[in-house]
Amino acid sequence: MKSFFLFSFLALSLSVNAQKQELSKVWVADLGNGTYKNPVLDADYSDPDAIRVGDDFYMVSSSFDAVPGLPILHSKDLVNWTIIGHALKRQPPFEHFAKTQHGNGVWAPAIRYHNGEFYLYYPDPDFGIYLVKAKNPAGPWSAPMMVEAGKGLIDPCPLWDEDGKAYLVHAYAGSRAGIKSIIVVKQMNAAGTQTIDEGKLVYDGHELDPTLEGPKFYKRKGYYYIFAPAGGVATGWQLVLRSKNIYGPYERKVVMDQGKSSVNGPHQGAWVDTPSGEDWFLHFQDKEAYGRVVHLQPMKWVNDWPVIGHDADGDGKGEPVLTYKKPNVGKSYPKVTPAASDEFNSNPLGLQWQWQANPLATWSFLNLAKGSLRLYSAKMPDSAKNYWEVPNLLLQKFPTEQFTATTKLSFSPNPKLENEKTGLIVMGLSYANIALKRKKDGIYLTYATCKNAEKGKAENEQLIQKIEAPNVYLRVKVSTGAKCQFSYSLDGNNFTNVGEVFQAEPGKWIGAKVGLFCVRDQQTNDSGYADFDWFRIN
Repeated sequence: MKSFFLFSFLALSLSVNAQKQELSKVWVADLGNGTYKNPVLDADYSDPDAIRVGDDFYMVSSSFDAVPGLPILHSKDLVNWTIIGHALKRQPPFEHFAKTQHGNGVWAPAIRYHNGEFYLYYPDPDFGIYLVKAKNPAGPWSAPMMVEAGKGLIDPCPLWDEDGKAYLVHAYAGSRAGIKSIIVVKQMNAAGTQTIDEGKLVYDGHELDPTLEGPKFYKRKGYYYIFAPAGGVATGWQLVLRSKNIYGPYERKVVMDQGKSSVNGPHQGAWVDTPSGEDWFLHFQDKEAYGRVVHLQPMKWVNDWPVIGHDADGDGKGEPVLTYKKPNVGKSYPKVTPAASDEFNSNPLGLQWQWQANPLATWSFLNLAKGSLRLYSAKMPDSAKNYWEVPNLLLQKFPTEQFTATTKLSFSPNPKLENEKTGLIVMGLSYANIALKRKKDGIYLTYATCKNAEKGKAENEQLIQKIEAPNVYLRVKVSTGAKCQFSYSLDGNNFTNVGEVFQAEPGKWIGAKVGLFCVRDQQTNDSGYADFDWFRIN
């Protein structure tokens, strides 16, 4: 066991150091005085689940159609988190996810540590429940294995009982299964790789807890506990069910809701404890264009029921805290944050980046000699009416509510092609981008918006000016309310605004994203390319 933890520590150190990341300039939850502020992750890590193994905490979240998928985050104190890898390098079925699949793919996952391995169960609502495993949470992870095939099976979570039997709890997606708001428990084989029965309904939320989903399975002092959110993503509450029998009947209790706090819909997450014996709960809050951000709440047990957050009146139901004393993990650790900026000076690409589909190897290459990222233009799908259906968008989450994203690039289009285009984009149900575009007489700066992109609406593109400079700086400033002002510069110091303020919108079950692209609308045997020197969040 000691050798495993040493290996894990070395791998984590190498992973973090390889990124050469800086502390976020826009959101740090650790206040530096023994307290923290929520959210601990002010970015779209929806449907979080987490565990502790030894002195280390690991978190996973939904990733839908983004690739690589299933991000793995690591923390030593539940407040300071970094990305250490992804459990899905490519998403199966591979041909299916070679095209954009907004809102599909990886829904709420669950991570557990069992028999010296990390088990990560994730649902694809169109295909079934998968399992991936790893000895080291930073990877490599095994190829996805189908635990149970079927439409509408979502939000799985395993439990290994003291007698060695393995169980799986899950919910149903009404859009695929034709039923929702119910939770079932199924037995698995001892290895946890296959369900072996049809399961039993253990709770029906139609009367008291509509939109019941996202169950997490635990056992404590002879009770089986199912933690589950209900009431809807933006408006719901945290429900806990308990029973002395794994199949019920289960007692019901609401253990956290918004109360008088400003945190809407606080629910769906993970109970973790510290080596010192404290209990904590990680959950999300829906913030529309910013996605579902992650909060950390203190938790205690009263009469064998969990109480989450601050319980002012002692009724056993808490509400979220905005600041609180950091968890007692025995020592103090440095402030760290997930990567956001990228100088493109090291291999691999920063772990914050994800494509909008399974990528092709020809889309991008890191040029370490020049310290740049080269994006080759890829032909847009013939069916694409706009960038909603373009797979080769390289995107990352909004890192907080207010920030600027700036990139420096040079463009080398194929001189025989027209309409090759590269630039900076804010992507969602509607999107906007500032870009360089090749036309017959040279390269032009453009600004484009697309309202209702997901409905197939066309872009509105404006030509700003012809560009002769070898390098161009593109920027978007995001202010409160997800309002985006795009601008450009030829010297990196003086920026000129373009277009009106664009209102960012969420994507399908996700927050808006910001990132880079390089596309063309024609077939060629030699595409043009853009070299991005750096991408910085300030």
